[in-house]
Amino acid sequence: MQATGEFDVKLQPQTIHASGSDGIALGRMSIAKTFHGELDGLSQGEMLSAVTTVPGSAGYVAIEQVHGRLHGRSGSFVLQHFGTMDHGTPRLVLEVVPDSASGELLGLTGAMTIRIEGGKHYYTFDYTLPAQP
Repeated sequence: MQATGEFDVKLQPQTIHASGSDGIALGRMSIAKTFHGELDGLSQGEMLSAVTTVPGSAGYVAIEQVHGRLHGRSGSFVLQHFGTMDHGTPRLVLEVVPDSASGELLGLTGAMTIRIEGGKHYYTFDYTLPAQP
């Protein structure tokens, strides 16, 4: 199955517990999202990042827990992010953490892609969900 829509995101810098060296800038941010569309809900999470001295090269990891409705079924699940930027070429993996779903979303698996166009954020969520009893 597939869900599509838009989302709003707010990133807030947080206190870091490790500092970079040799020109690497480490960062930590909180994530708050509002999803609109076939996934309708809110998420909260945290991101860790590393920016290198080479323009367009960086990396980040994040965990966010989503609470809401997916095609009318309510519950929550956790998304794990792994992203890199290699000289301006992005690579991003967002997957549902196994066995993290609850409520009517129990058993959810899947992966999400994100695109940004005209300053707006869009998602496509390809997923599988067991049939409701």
